[in-house]
Amino acid sequence: MKKRSGSYPLVRVRGGGGGAVSQAGAVLLVETARRIGLDAALSVALEPWRKPRAVHDPGKILLDLALAVALGGDCLSDMAVLRAEPALFGPVASDPTVSRLVDTLAAAGPRALTALRRAQAEVRERVWALAGRTAPNAGGGVIVDIDGVLVLAHSEKQDATATWKKTFGHHPLLAFVDHGRQGSGEPVAGLLRPGNAGSNTAADHIAAARLALAQLPKKHRRGRSTLIRTDSGGGTHDFLNWLTARGRWLSYSVGMTITEAIHQAVLLVPASAWTPAVVPDGSVRDGAWVAELGGDVLKGWPKGMRLIVRKERPHPGAQLRFTDADGMRLTCFATNTTGTPIAALELRHRQRARTEDRIRAARDTGLRNLPLHDAAQNRIWLEIVQIALDLLAWMPMLALDGDARRWEPKRLRLRLFSAAARLVTTGRRHWLRLARHWPWTGVITTAFERLRALPQPG
Repeated sequence: MKKRSGSYPLVRVRGGGGGAVSQAGAVLLVETARRIGLDAALSVALEPWRKPRAVHDPGKILLDLALAVALGGDCLSDMAVLRAEPALFGPVASDPTVSRLVDTLAAAGPRALTALRRAQAEVRERVWALAGRTAPNAGGGVIVDIDGVLVLAHSEKQDATATWKKTFGHHPLLAFVDHGRQGSGEPVAGLLRPGNAGSNTAADHIAAARLALAQLPKKHRRGRSTLIRTDSGGGTHDFLNWLTARGRWLSYSVGMTITEAIHQAVLLVPASAWTPAVVPDGSVRDGAWVAELGGDVLKGWPKGMRLIVRKERPHPGAQLRFTDADGMRLTCFATNTTGTPIAALELRHRQRARTEDRIRAARDTGLRNLPLHDAAQNRIWLEIVQIALDLLAWMPMLALDGDARRWEPKRLRLRLFSAAARLVTTGRRHWLRLARHWPWTGVITTAFERLRALPQPG
């Protein structure tokens, strides 16, 4: 009988090697930051907090933190991954230096947050211009999705409280620009809130919308070309009045709670008034219909508001609610868009579900938990997470195509960023030699050449 050696090749392990670079695929993020001018923008933004004769630039430290988070880190000490590869990431600050910078920015409060956000807005406009037809505003409009996310805390942190899901932690309100079916999405606002913050607090939705609009190019900060989408948490009088106030005139598609008045109005809709719902390719969605409500249910709401309701057969095992009717699940939303069939408007609102993908990506990119104790420190961390997510959205937008452009952070890390390489110096130039047998070497090299072809900033 032949002796088995196991299911995997037998190898020996020994240290002392040289010339190898781990996380070599992260060169795509580094080159993206360089080509879009993110490194320079952060350096200028944080110049007021650079101490005389400081060795490390605060902008570089913060960008390094964002790179570490983009690569899967979830705390300040994960900068060690970058520090171990100086040939790729350059000089990286020590853990105490990083910690001191976060404390300094936290103590600066709104000044530091405003500086960071202004730098991100400046770079975002440049990225969208470079992206051209793949930019989220290439069709002339921008869709901003606002949604809350629960972040659990496993220790006593400032503002960590019981949540509406009977967990313990925080309840940030986030906003993302939707890239559509061909891309992912990028964060444009992050509002840190206590765990007991309400889901439908109008003041918080207005604050998040203000932050989001400030991140957009100027032509999209007001007017019907910008659509604000929320779930029923945004369905309040104050928020809708703010969206449509003179000078803003924004478009909206906002979920609404099924009240008794709406429920009664649905019961009065004749069968002939129901229109089949559709799927993205335009074909009929089986078991779902939409209709527009009018009359008394619109009293007191902003002028021009339309109320559209959907009824659909519940999924197997789903529990019906008392607001449902005739065995059908009811949902409704409000919009001020005209000239578009209600089935198309309902499809557009339903595509807000892509926000769940953005939230899942955020959880995988530093938002699984808030690693610091003070709320001011965690606000800085939330900005770092947004910069990391921006990089993970901008790099594919500028350098990838096809299915790769829709890859979420976990897949980007597994297939691209984790690739190893040999560092070779030839003719005073440094080259990363990626493994020929790695299935995604071609994706990495093609993406890098696309980034190198972009014009230098400034």
